[in-house]
Amino acid sequence: MAKGHRSQIKRERNANKDTRPSARLSNARISAEKACFVLDAIRGKDARTALAIVTYNPRYGSALVAKVLKSAIANAENNNGMNADNLYVAACYANQGPTMKRIKPRAQGRAYRILKRTSHITVVLDER
Repeated sequence: MAKGHRSQIKRERNANKDTRPSARLSNARISAEKACFVLDAIRGKDARTALAIVTYNPRYGSALVAKVLKSAIANAENNNGMNADNLYVAACYANQGPTMKRIKPRAQGRAYRILKRTSHITVVLDER
């Protein structure tokens, strides 16, 4: 059973809300596993260093992560009034999104299923 009234539960949940600046790219056309290779490279780094890393990374996911990282930096400066030089990547992760299912015709009338995976990429910044 729930403890308290529904409004009381919501009030407690909102009190614990994370106020760090973040950005999220939903339904990115890359699998979460491939996006995590790029995210692992920037986790814990300064925001400017992380931006330099993803700019010169040859992987496809690095362009998507760069877009999210720039958005998170802009959110920190404009919404929270933080200095961009003091920011670092506190957390970054990619969750699995909806999977598009496609059919590929094969020999002798068979059909193989192709799974086109998507992901939700999130970058959370914090100030040092």
